[in-house]
Amino acid sequence: MKVIRSVVVLCLFFVLAAGTAGAADTVKIGLMAPLTGFAAADGLSVLNSVKLAVERVNAEGGVLGKKVELVAYDDRADAKEAVGLARKLIQQDRVVGVVGGSYSTPSRAVAPIFQDDEVPFVAAYAVHPDITKAGDYCFRNGFLGMVEGKSAAFVAVNMLKAKKIALLTSDNDFGRTLAEGVRTYLKGQDAAIVYQQTYPFKEKDFKPYLAKIKETAPDLIFASGYYFQTGPIVKQAREMGIKTQIVGEEGADSPKFLEIAGPAAEGFIITTNLNRDDKRPEVQAFLKEYRKRYGIEPDMVGASAYDAFMIIVDAVKRAGGTRGPAVRKAIAATRDFDGLTGRLKGFTKIGEVVKEVQVQVVKNGAFHYFGVVSDPQVITP
Repeated sequence: MKVIRSVVVLCLFFVLAAGTAGAADTVKIGLMAPLTGFAAADGLSVLNSVKLAVERVNAEGGVLGKKVELVAYDDRADAKEAVGLARKLIQQDRVVGVVGGSYSTPSRAVAPIFQDDEVPFVAAYAVHPDITKAGDYCFRNGFLGMVEGKSAAFVAVNMLKAKKIALLTSDNDFGRTLAEGVRTYLKGQDAAIVYQQTYPFKEKDFKPYLAKIKETAPDLIFASGYYFQTGPIVKQAREMGIKTQIVGEEGADSPKFLEIAGPAAEGFIITTNLNRDDKRPEVQAFLKEYRKRYGIEPDMVGASAYDAFMIIVDAVKRAGGTRGPAVRKAIAATRDFDGLTGRLKGFTKIGEVVKEVQVQVVKNGAFHYFGVVSDPQVITP
């Protein structure tokens, strides 16, 4: 009996040892993205883009002599779902860092969890300020909502010379923070808000709002929302004969927006994170490979998640190890990082990115360069 027990114990030892050795052979980085549900198109773009980043890193030798293993989960853009997955990434998968490839609501919910367990978390594109306020292990590669909203107002006033502005924004974290940014910048400017209205998240008929906007005869309409909101807004506005310049933001930075809006998308301008006409070789190589591999246009959410992953990888290399405190310190010290979404000048003390805001316009059915916002007072959180 003792012999059998000894054999069992010995076998269990080897199984556990093999499992430990296997885990030690890779550096695990987590990813949370909405792969199903209303935001599935964004989630797929995130996953596709980060897969390309993983392939690149491993082809170049991996990290610390090991391959990088991506541990990706579908949070469905749902806070409750995200919380459970965050704990799984920490306790079961033991990741060294996490890319937040999801929206503001789930990102806000998980940020304190990663903070408490000292696991670096880089939000790719979620805009809400509470994400980085969770603590010094939480960073943002995309723009704070206030920054993006101020940038949209900068474009309206300085690039498009608008005097009368109408605001039509989604009634959620995303829409509210962007609208606040617009209002903040316009204070003291030679421009006025002549109409402002929020719409329910699931709204599909925007004609009543647009009819009221038409009555105010604005020079510019700022329409914020995700692609499934701004697409119908732009299409319905043009169907109603509204020719006013419409400006949006990164939520419309999607091939799905172009598909939904159709020809009405022409001339639509957005503030965003990705310049498709960026001549840097690494940017053009990504765009070319993405189109070839997946047969669709790349977008801001994918490029932002790619950069968030690369920021973590770069930090692990510079830290010389995978311990949370060391990786966090390395991320915080990141300077002049060349990402797909521009040159990251650095992070503020509360983990907010500082980099130029890209301005894109739809020409011939595709997003192209319109300008860039580089004013330090606008782009610095």
